[in-house]
Amino acid sequence: MDTTDDEQMEPGYWRKAGWIARVMKNEEDEGWAVEMTRIGDDEPALVGPWTMGRDKKNPKPMDAPSFATLVKTASEVLLRHEQAARERLHKSLVFQSDRGLRIRLDLDLDLVEDDEDPHAILTAHDDITGELLRRAQVAPGYKLSAARGEQFLAETDGEE
Repeated sequence: MDTTDDEQMEPGYWRKAGWIARVMKNEEDEGWAVEMTRIGDDEPALVGPWTMGRDKKNPKPMDAPSFATLVKTASEVLLRHEQAARERLHKSLVFQSDRGLRIRLDLDLDLVEDDEDPHAILTAHDDITGELLRRAQVAPGYKLSAARGEQFLAETDGEE
């Protein structure tokens, strides 16, 4: 197996491919646990049970297939967390508008996490051409709906 200076593969500790797997005594019962931490992160992405060895006393040694499975699982956990954060900060709605000719609009609401000035940015685009029709800062609790989208666009007419 090729190893580089930053790789370390021991029975209870693997450092490889941007991840650290550490097998440790499970404080909550008599078994063992494994934690997967992405190198550079403060907290583990995944903590789970680890298999006992044949002696039913010590942990099973880490091996390449187990490490690969743990990396895949921990990566999926992080991806789900990132997707949930994006969904929490971004809302989108596509609806038909009666504005002049009937057009499909794409409304996007992006929350801006700022301790001093929390707000959201609301944008309206023509769904076909992609043309930006309006962009404005709104309250972070703004409720996105087709009726509010129509109102948002009607305010554009008053600005011109």
